[in-house]
Amino acid sequence: MPFAPKYTITPKILQAISSIEISRHEIIVLPITASMIASLRESARLASTHHSTAIEGNRLTSAEVSEVIKGGAHFPNRKKDENEVRNYYKALEIMEELARNSDLIKENDIKLLHGISFEGCTQPTPYRDGQNAIKSGRLIVYIPPKAKDVPPLMADLVKWINDSVKEDIPIPFIAGLAHYQFATIHPYYDENGRTARLFATLILHKYGYALKGIYSLEEYYARNLQAYYNALTVGSDEDYYEGHREGADLTGFLEYFVLGMANSFDKVRLQAEKGHRNGDIDQSPLLRNLSPQQRQVLKLFLSTHKVSAKDIVHFFHLNDRQARYLCHKWVKEGFLEISDPAAKTRKYRLSEKYEALIRTHLDKTPSL
Repeated sequence: MPFAPKYTITPKILQAISSIEISRHEIIVLPITASMIASLRESARLASTHHSTAIEGNRLTSAEVSEVIKGGAHFPNRKKDENEVRNYYKALEIMEELARNSDLIKENDIKLLHGISFEGCTQPTPYRDGQNAIKSGRLIVYIPPKAKDVPPLMADLVKWINDSVKEDIPIPFIAGLAHYQFATIHPYYDENGRTARLFATLILHKYGYALKGIYSLEEYYARNLQAYYNALTVGSDEDYYEGHREGADLTGFLEYFVLGMANSFDKVRLQAEKGHRNGDIDQSPLLRNLSPQQRQVLKLFLSTHKVSAKDIVHFFHLNDRQARYLCHKWVKEGFLEISDPAAKTRKYRLSEKYEALIRTHLDKTPSL
């Protein structure tokens, strides 16, 4: 049966949507500087990584996640946890790249995000080939659809998303309802929750709700896990075929989802307003020309005028060859310039065009 979600637009949903749109449009006209982007984007990614993995049992603290991602730290008996956060962080980067494609949502996008977040590989993963179940301790609380029904259900979900975009259904509604339906289908044995959250964020980013990548919905989910689980628990039976196939009332989950968006967007709006009061200049048009890695490396240039390939190695946790390739590519693209051409001591600086992105920040930094 085609996915045809049932929901009621409640006063809370209307209020949340209104708040989301106000924040979104205010942020478009408010100044978004390189220093703000570097700080908030990185904070948002780290927060998303920490909270989304913590929801499913990752034991690393927020500070430890930051150390693993940025410093390559290792903690005793935490190898699995470390791999999880690295994979999720990488999946967030790939999600941004997928969102920039002008094409419609594809099933392969979902499979790719799952492959990265689950195994850290950029190969799409196939759906499960057997039955799974969601348990609380030893108690089965939900039995998803049979494996043979997963491909048609997922194909139908993707079709519903793309049709809904054409029909001008509000994007936050589409993202929230897609999150719910993905979790209901539970197309994989593992990592369904993380993939559902990445999938919803992909929809938001692709269709105008990226907010420059500087917000984290996962923090909202993790702040009250029971409310998240309660919102996902919809239907009159623990079996998909009894309580979900005919279409349960999804008003509760939709309300929960858009309230979380409103909360997250409001935080970013307040930050942008603060920048406006400080007289910051909007640099977002120039920033949009940069890749996620280039926007990220701006943070490195906030503390130094010149960097080496070795600095890039440590910053992105790459090997020497990958770092040298990146530097060569960025010089070719006009993002970097060679400052010291000597092979052994070669240094790079931002080209004049992009140095302007961080100049304001450096000018405001007090001399020591």
